[in-house]
Amino acid sequence: MLAAVYRGDGRVAAEKVPTPSIGDDEVLIRVETCGVCHTDLKKIQYNLLAAPRIYGHETAGTVEKVGRNVRKYKQGDRVAVFHHIPCGTCFYCQRRLYAQCPVYKRVGVTAGFEPAGGGFAQYVRAMDWIVERGIERIPDGVSFDQACWIEPVNTCLKGVVMLDLMAGDTVAILGQGPIGLIFTMLVKRTGARVIASDTIPYRLALSRDLGADSADPRTSDFEQMIRDATNGRGADAVIVATNAPGLVDQALKLSRPGAKILLFAQTSIKERIEISGADVCVGERILMGSYSADVDLQAESARLVCGGSLPLERLISHRVPLAEINEGIQTALHPGERSLKVVVHPQEAV
Repeated sequence: MLAAVYRGDGRVAAEKVPTPSIGDDEVLIRVETCGVCHTDLKKIQYNLLAAPRIYGHETAGTVEKVGRNVRKYKQGDRVAVFHHIPCGTCFYCQRRLYAQCPVYKRVGVTAGFEPAGGGFAQYVRAMDWIVERGIERIPDGVSFDQACWIEPVNTCLKGVVMLDLMAGDTVAILGQGPIGLIFTMLVKRTGARVIASDTIPYRLALSRDLGADSADPRTSDFEQMIRDATNGRGADAVIVATNAPGLVDQALKLSRPGAKILLFAQTSIKERIEISGADVCVGERILMGSYSADVDLQAESARLVCGGSLPLERLISHRVPLAEINEGIQTALHPGERSLKVVVHPQEAV
């Protein structure tokens, strides 16, 4: 089969590799769509993990083969697959900190080499604990391009649940790329007001279409919007949905005393943040992190995506075959005026 193999030093090459074999309790999935996630891009760009690997984890496709003990799925089932699933019983699982569970940290979906998600390949192998709890069926009539959003929507929904927003809250969302726009959609559903920032006019216009107020953060309009909406107090919550330098410090300045500030995009160990300790301590602000998906929200995220209430396909700007994945990666890393989500179609010819 064809796969996009990370070879180190930021290099990814489309290569022929063996199609994965599956065990008695496993499933082979033919990948139709896999979204390009910035978490994987950071691993490639900064060489965070040893090569070779096949990345890609926002995966949707069809069941190609099932192991002899598998009863839940059959050939031809349309599915989306999660690459991490927790054990459910350990210290961290008991506290719903699933991303810290040792089993969760083991990647359970692979296209070969060290398991790394594998969605940038024509076929992936889902291991037994993923088959048991980490696969969601895609209803007829829902495209694979729509369904590949189930995992990223889950990660954003997890963050929104952590914020515990109230109707009428004012929430600043810094960054209106694909993740920031998902946050805009989900926060609006809580009844909160969204004031969003981005430096790209097209993204600002799209966020306004989704019901947000928005402005370029380099102007005084953005901060003034927040002040005007909150009687001068500042935002009740701030979501940092991109990782540009200085954004966490800006989030503190935009927020009111006692506000919650959610760090979502700060996923590289090489990123460093400098802030005023007094803004957190004296201002009694809550600085919180949210990473990866929540198994308890898996079915709900699938319903949100497949139910059509979120216009997610509108966020897809580029669709590329595996042979052109490097062009897709560069587009995602260096977005143009109308660039948003890049998805890979592994079965598509050049």
